[in-house]
Amino acid sequence: MENFKKLNVWLKAHKLVLEVYKATEQFPKAEIFSLISQMKRATISVAANIAEGSKRKSMKDRKHFLMIAETSLEELKYYFLLSYELHYITKENGEILTEKAREIGRMLNGLSKSIN
Repeated sequence: MENFKKLNVWLKAHKLVLEVYKATEQFPKAEIFSLISQMKRATISVAANIAEGSKRKSMKDRKHFLMIAETSLEELKYYFLLSYELHYITKENGEILTEKAREIGRMLNGLSKSIN
């Protein structure tokens, strides 16, 4: 098994990818090449950069990929807000997704600090 699959932060990020895919199924088809695409790219970026960073040899490289994951996560939080304001998701669903993103962010921050 790949090492990244053992990371709790990657597991949570992967679950968020699946949730974003499910949530965007209900979006208007007009958003398929814009908001839906951007949300999917951002959420995939979080999980993918955690995975890629886990294989890097230097601590500097690992931290770099975790930072990319964190910035993609911030982008995703904005998309949750926008999706709610456009009435594509409910306020409750937006808050749930945002809280999951915040939790992943805290985990990424902790993991980054633990890398010396």
